[in-house]
Amino acid sequence: MGKQILMVVTSHTDMQEGKKTGIWLSEFAEAYLAFQEYGYEITVASPKGGTAPIDPSSVGDQTPQEISDAAKHLENTKKLDDVTEEGFQVIFLPGGHGTMFDLPENKKLQQLLREFYEAGKTVAAVCHGPAGLVGATLSNGQPLIAGKRVNAFTDREEAATGLGSYLPFLLESKIRDLGAIFVAAPNWNTHVEVDGNLITGQNPQSTLAVTKAVLSKLGN
Repeated sequence: MGKQILMVVTSHTDMQEGKKTGIWLSEFAEAYLAFQEYGYEITVASPKGGTAPIDPSSVGDQTPQEISDAAKHLENTKKLDDVTEEGFQVIFLPGGHGTMFDLPENKKLQQLLREFYEAGKTVAAVCHGPAGLVGATLSNGQPLIAGKRVNAFTDREEAATGLGSYLPFLLESKIRDLGAIFVAAPNWNTHVEVDGNLITGQNPQSTLAVTKAVLSKLGN
């Protein structure tokens, strides 16, 4: 099998009242660059395909050049409907508040997550990326994350952003409602949970730790 990773990002650009959102660039870029460094071929897909939006709050004067440069890999994403599970070893969902709007209900993503997970392939997500997991069910109809140790952006961290009222739901609360064992660390601490072939991380600070856990699972 070739060394191939599927990264799925949001296409969603707006929260309420004209507040812009999208992908949190460092979460995408840090993972992308690390996978690339280890020789993986990466396919980036999104619900709408084409240019995927970057959350303007995730870039600024302090953004490292290599992170800014990685934005070019978001300019021509593949449409999620045109992607199959075949040939990939990992599906990775970086975050950004945009994921909260278009990933939970995406039927194609739900299908891919089920296929990857049940084939024993690695399913990984960080920060708000686990929003993509909340609609996923296994072939037996159970939520994919039920009974599993899961980590994601916490309700406390969301309160600190002041953006919770703009969101369709709170991610930690939703994950708990689905029967997952939510394991939280203090705000902004690096934290990763590995439960079998499911790997999840809490916040932007956890991206590299999630990526390393994925690479370790792949034997790197």
